[in-house]
Amino acid sequence: MTWDAESFDRFERAGWSGRSDAYRDGFGRLAARFVEPLLDAAGVGTGTRVLDVGCGPGTVSAAALRRGAEVTAVDASPEMAALASRTHPGLDVRTALLDELPFPDGQFTALVGNFVINHLGDPAAGLAEIRRVLAPGGRLALTCWEKEAMRALALFGESVAESGVPYPDGVPLSGPFLADSTAPDLPTAFYRLLADAGFASADVDTLRLLHRVDPDRWWSDVTTGTPLTGTVVSRLDPASLAAVRRTYDRKVAAHAVGDGFVALPAVALLGSATRPE
Repeated sequence: MTWDAESFDRFERAGWSGRSDAYRDGFGRLAARFVEPLLDAAGVGTGTRVLDVGCGPGTVSAAALRRGAEVTAVDASPEMAALASRTHPGLDVRTALLDELPFPDGQFTALVGNFVINHLGDPAAGLAEIRRVLAPGGRLALTCWEKEAMRALALFGESVAESGVPYPDGVPLSGPFLADSTAPDLPTAFYRLLADAGFASADVDTLRLLHRVDPDRWWSDVTTGTPLTGTVVSRLDPASLAAVRRTYDRKVAAHAVGDGFVALPAVALLGSATRPE
């Protein structure tokens, strides 16, 4: 199957269905650890008019509100938008696609997106829309998972490949942004994406941490709370699933730190830029 922007976006929206609570309680806990650097990079503080794109359960929005910002949030998944609304009463949450934002030009002085760009079928179109709704001088900050160094995620794709199980038909290997960039060049690709969209003072930093977690819990967190790996796993027959799980167990054991836990490297890129005056 050829994954153009439209078909990938359809896959993403369908893939999130039924996963919002699992994401919040599992994988979302790891993503939340990158929120403060994200807000710092966007200069979010008292009175900042912030748009949180791909808000998920609203973790970034809540942190921005605690800083005294005026926050609006959007997510392409109605289920995620509803979860953010329930979790954070009073938060202005809309259901909207990132490349079709329902806001006038220049409404926001900052825009943040925590691990959103890797879920877009057309990242350039998303950045063009971001630029439109940002006020001149407004700051943008986006995070994206690194590919190979992000062992907390790479373990799963590698476990499928090394188990000898055929990759399911009708499931993309990754989002277009990650698929089109090799690991050493990903920061450069991220920088160019921002610069080509017309942003100034673009910068890409690398953020690293260790995610300490029970390996059985982590298997559940990723396979129930993420659209791509969750879809892959859901399409495997029992024998294939068991083979993938055995490979995962072997690989994850290399990160054991005692007491039944593992410490998994989690590596993200933080891209920031300014809309020119």
